[in-house]
Amino acid sequence: MIRTPCKNICSIDEPTGLCIGCGRSVDEIGRWISYSHTERARIMADLPKRLDALNARAPAAKA
Repeated sequence: MIRTPCKNICSIDEPTGLCIGCGRSVDEIGRWISYSHTERARIMADLPKRLDALNARAPAAKA
């Protein structure tokens, strides 16, 4: 089974191009199954930083 960070909150933040649920780009989501285990692990390690950045800018976007 391929591990995925998907949280079933599939909505793309237009300015960044990242999913607000998992933090992946549309390209990464589309190619996820074809990535090697190493590439998926690299992306998953970067997701917390991406989600933190999305969450940090969210209040400003709503103002």
